[in-house]
Amino acid sequence: MSFSNINAKILNNIDTQSEDGGFVMILYQLKCQRGHDFEAWFLNGVTYDSQLETGDVSCPHCGTTAVNKAPMAPNITRRRSAEPSGPSSPAVSETRAQEVAEKILEAVDGLRDDVEANCDYVGEDFAEEARRIHYGETDEHGIYGEASDDDAKELDEEGVDFFRLPFPRRRND
Repeated sequence: MSFSNINAKILNNIDTQSEDGGFVMILYQLKCQRGHDFEAWFLNGVTYDSQLETGDVSCPHCGTTAVNKAPMAPNITRRRSAEPSGPSSPAVSETRAQEVAEKILEAVDGLRDDVEANCDYVGEDFAEEARRIHYGETDEHGIYGEASDDDAKELDEEGVDFFRLPFPRRRND
């Protein structure tokens, strides 16, 4: 379920610059189609909608981009800036949001590189190999590969510990 129309209108119309020069951020409680609950911060409701539309909001538990706002009370907080600043335009705020998103994507790329360098690639045998490790049929070691949504659901139900890595970054080169 998403916010009521009243809450959505309020949150979409909040000025992102507070009187003391800090920025106002919105914490949304989100839920993916597989039922995982998680939180994410957004500059405003428009930024959330834009990122959701482009597939940039994904569940940290399973990686799906089928995400919606969960019922919640809005949590709006002010972050004070380290140095006094004048009024900030939406363009400056959007640039800052892009910089933060870029740093997050770089961290994800680093994680993927680390996994690829230190774990064994098992391809489409991931679910089978993860079960073998979980049930002690083979030595515990790091693996990565591909698994279908059904395989991932079954692994989760069996209590097998795993996490999904986001797809490699989309590049505009």
